[in-house]
Amino acid sequence: MSSNRRKALLLSAVAVCGTLLMTACEDGAAPAADSSAAASSGSSATGGENKKPGGSGADTGDAGRQPVKEDKGDKGDKGSDGSGVDTGDGGRQPVEQVCGANDISWSTRSESQAGGYILIMAKAKSGITCYLPAALPTVAFGSDGTQAGPAEQTVGKQIKLSGSTTAYAGVNPKTTNEDGGKELDSIIVGVGDEDPNPVSLKVGTITVDKPIVTNWHTVPADAVPFS
Repeated sequence: MSSNRRKALLLSAVAVCGTLLMTACEDGAAPAADSSAAASSGSSATGGENKKPGGSGADTGDAGRQPVKEDKGDKGDKGSDGSGVDTGDGGRQPVEQVCGANDISWSTRSESQAGGYILIMAKAKSGITCYLPAALPTVAFGSDGTQAGPAEQTVGKQIKLSGSTTAYAGVNPKTTNEDGGKELDSIIVGVGDEDPNPVSLKVGTITVDKPIVTNWHTVPADAVPFS
């Protein structure tokens, strides 16, 4: 073979090899670019799945977020068990035991002041502490349940009964000047209209006509039922 033909074949081979080499390099570069894009896309997707909307919450350490509970602050001491009456300022006031008629030792006596009246005396039974509410005692007369009206314009204060503390209420059984009325010898007393255990108290013979009763007081002189 002549030297010129050998040279031509060598140049042709070099050209073909160069073409093949360039094609191989281009084919190898594309996957690398795709892999990088996929890695970038995968990282972005993972971050989006592990985060809560808005990115709020505490870092859990695994690229996720855990919601954080909002501290509402102190709304006022309402007691460990939430019991009591709402005071209106976020707090609570303990509910005390209200006296019932069966929690009380009762007695009465006749008084001559203000035309004559019956003084009712109430003491808590041994071992009991309870509260007489700031309201009239319920005093009724006869089989028809005639009830005494208020002898005072406003209600009194709540009274705590315990030990030797005594509460007093005065009952005027007859406030009219006319003759007549019901002749009775006992009264029915309860702590409010809802008391389930009212008591019957002997008072001697009395005439009842438009009776009135005072609030509870801690001093007997304050329990005079002026009509």
